[in-house]
Amino acid sequence: MEQIEHSTIATNGINMHVAFIGSGPPVLFLHGFPELWYSWRHQLLFLASKGFRAIAPDLRGFGDSDVPPSPSSYTPFHIIGDLIGLLDHLGIDQVFLVGHDWGAMMAWYFCLFRPDRVKALVNLSVHYTPRNPAISPLSRTRQFLGDDFYICKFQKPGVAEADFGSVDTATMMKKFLTIRDPSPPIIPNGFKTLKTPESLPPWLTEEDIDYFASKFTKTGFTGGFNYYRAIEQTWELTGPWSGAKIKVPTKFVVGDVDMVYHLPGAKQYIHGGGFKKDVPLLEEVVVMEGAAHFINQEKADEISAHIYDFINKF
Repeated sequence: MEQIEHSTIATNGINMHVAFIGSGPPVLFLHGFPELWYSWRHQLLFLASKGFRAIAPDLRGFGDSDVPPSPSSYTPFHIIGDLIGLLDHLGIDQVFLVGHDWGAMMAWYFCLFRPDRVKALVNLSVHYTPRNPAISPLSRTRQFLGDDFYICKFQKPGVAEADFGSVDTATMMKKFLTIRDPSPPIIPNGFKTLKTPESLPPWLTEEDIDYFASKFTKTGFTGGFNYYRAIEQTWELTGPWSGAKIKVPTKFVVGDVDMVYHLPGAKQYIHGGGFKKDVPLLEEVVVMEGAAHFINQEKADEISAHIYDFINKF
């Protein structure tokens, strides 16, 4: 880990913290919520050892990157703008792109907006969701899962912050990262009511928790919540991309205990032809047995191998 270098780069009006290691073809890793560049620690070391230049930023709103206060600053246009600026600063024309959770969502948008900058994509956990011009995402979510579904609960500023702030940050990270319930998180009384594990799973150490907690204690969680709060604005702004296809060679990996895999309609979309229709260059779909949502950490070695095996073909 001490071989990983760190830098702060000015891009798209913010300062972005970036971790990087290795030399060779560049691989850009995009983390999710509530996570950091650190979520990719295992993959950074593995890909660097295989002759790649591994790059993992703290996305805007997280860690040591700037945290703009307004939800309106967290659309994919902002995030992809940050990343294009990062690549330009580093003198990189094309990357292999790897995303998880919100990072996967942003990776889909990256490929939609700028396929010319992506050689191939490996996305984890969150499948592509084509824009529905007839109904906004939040309206559809409320129809299927109600106002107590976590994405809906995150919408009102202050409510989620109070929930996450009701226990110490390390405890909240333990609760969140060890979720293994595949059913949709419907939380009328908040995440503070989730069970705190008596002991950590083998893939997560107290040192890991301390690193995450140290950064979120400094920034709070509002930057992460703002991604959820920008969902409606994103839907409004992406009208021109209705019906557009993802035209980048793609591999998708999800755990069979991941709650995203169990959302209404997800399995039918992934395996029933819809996914392949919207992502015509989808080459592989891997469902990992016994793996939950934070798959890049829980199944670190297997995920590193999945990434390497796919991008090494190009």
